[in-house]
Amino acid sequence: MAVPDSILTFIRSVRIQDILDIVIIAAMIFALLTWFKTRASRFVLIGIFLLGGIYIAARFFQLYLTTIVLQSFFAILLFVLVVIFQEDLRGFFERLAMLGNIRKKIHPLSALEGTAEIIVQTAVNLAKKNIGALIVLQGGDPLDRHINGGTALDGIVSAPLLESIFDPHSVGHDGAVIIDGNRVTMFGCHLPLSVNTMQYGNLGLRHTAALGLAERSDALCVVVSEEKGTISVARQEELTVVQNAAALHEALEKFFISNTPVKKSSSPVTWLKENTREKIIAIVLACILWVAFGYQRDILRRDFMIPIDYKNIPQNWKIDEQQVTEAKVVLQGPAQAFQLFDERSLKLSLDLSPITEKKREFILTKDMLNAPSNLSVVAITPEKIRVYASRLLPHTLPVNIITRNSLPHDLSLQKITLTPPTVNVLVDSRLRPEQLKIETEPIDLQRISSTTSLGLKISLPAGVFFADGKSPIIHAAIKVKKRTSIEE
Repeated sequence: MAVPDSILTFIRSVRIQDILDIVIIAAMIFALLTWFKTRASRFVLIGIFLLGGIYIAARFFQLYLTTIVLQSFFAILLFVLVVIFQEDLRGFFERLAMLGNIRKKIHPLSALEGTAEIIVQTAVNLAKKNIGALIVLQGGDPLDRHINGGTALDGIVSAPLLESIFDPHSVGHDGAVIIDGNRVTMFGCHLPLSVNTMQYGNLGLRHTAALGLAERSDALCVVVSEEKGTISVARQEELTVVQNAAALHEALEKFFISNTPVKKSSSPVTWLKENTREKIIAIVLACILWVAFGYQRDILRRDFMIPIDYKNIPQNWKIDEQQVTEAKVVLQGPAQAFQLFDERSLKLSLDLSPITEKKREFILTKDMLNAPSNLSVVAITPEKIRVYASRLLPHTLPVNIITRNSLPHDLSLQKITLTPPTVNVLVDSRLRPEQLKIETEPIDLQRISSTTSLGLKISLPAGVFFADGKSPIIHAAIKVKKRTSIEE
């Protein structure tokens, strides 16, 4: 079966940059899907994806009104996302910030097994006595911004320690205990309250706080009811009553296993089996988005006037004035490419290192232009330019003193000494150095009242330049003396 020419043309038009574009977008979509799939707000995200699909379909079938309305919606979508997913986004970016950083010591499962036994034993004992308790097991997410108050404590988890904290006569019995690994890090903490408690009926304050923290982090909260003597577990936005100690131990064991990193197989098959559905959805959505927004269909031509940058001028050569400063460039490419680049960054660089004569003709080529790779250069006007240059020869010339006005009548000039008396300059090879005159700025003798020293600038004639481009300061020592009555 022959493949249609349109499909072959489409396949040939796909570039390496397009594949990389799809891979990056697919990775971003996959990260969002895996992060939100256990969140209650995932249904809002699904709704936004559906609206996006409707928008793409509206563009494809040229539904003008639907496209305009959805474009207006997507213009404020960023603000909508920030409001709806505020907590989820903060948690997502916290996870990104923690990549590559070791936040805490990793405890082996064997050590955490003892911690689970202690928590189960303590919870069961407190439930029998109808003593309320709230125990938080920290997962991978930081909890600092969710916790108010509390007292720092660095102690190994033990039944006596937990029972003493939740003793009704203890100061911190109404708050929560934070356990990180096998250590109690804080007690007497206040947690954020949940606002999604309708499905659970009338919840007490401890249960509402446990559910509130479970909605905002990956922590596991164990709650002992003071009124009913029951034990509940809050995790991943769900609050569940456990029937016995074995069920509580199983929940703690699953939590510790999920938060203890294990060495994963590097087999590609194993990697594909993990979150396969999310990977497929991410790739499909990325391809759809690329076809809808990134596929380069229409080819446009645009003209630009860009500056010419003369670079690598050989030493002791000078470019004469009135050179061509701009060139007209015609670029061709897809409309998307023109939207993504800044025309102010365009520049045509002309390498003048091969100049060996006073007049040289250069042909302007595509290689001299820093155009984006997805745009092609159709034409450059002018096609060639002539560069006029002058060779500069080094010379050492004397500095001439220039004065104006006269000394006060009671003073007579002895001498003026310049330091240095000569300067090193570069002279246009077309000039005769013996006819050039290097002069100081004028010295106003009328302002001289005694022997003094001045720093003077130098003025150069046309075609003469300083070797380093900087004008040296010439020091003039002016020696005067008082006139005698006979001299006057």
